Amino acid sequence: MHIEPLPKKIYDKAVSLGVTQIELEFSGGNDEGYLNVIFRGKPVANEDFEREVQDWAENAYSYSGAGDGNDYGDDVLYDLLKKTATLSSWSMQRTEDLPEIGSLEIAE
Repeated sequence: MHIEPLPKKIYDKAVSLGVTQIELEFSGGNDEGYLNVIFRGKPVANEDFEREVQDWAENAYSYSGAGDGNDYGDDVLYDLLKKTATLSSWSMQRTEDLPEIGSLEIAE
């Protein structure tokens, strides 16, 4: 996955609404992709803008969520003040402790 450019139209609207950061939290692992959009700065009470960002992100990233059942995700943070974009990835895997071995007991 790589960071997609933020459209100027979204950037301009976000700045005018007092948004300082837009974070896209993608997750998957069970053949379904999910997206959670977080705005930081002033609270956004503009459903049309929220939907616009959601629609853009879903189309720009085409996150499938396909996997082997282990949860994973990618977070993209657009910092509008610093003018930076950061991508971080995470995953969760099953881990096993060493087996406990004992003698077989048979109950009557």
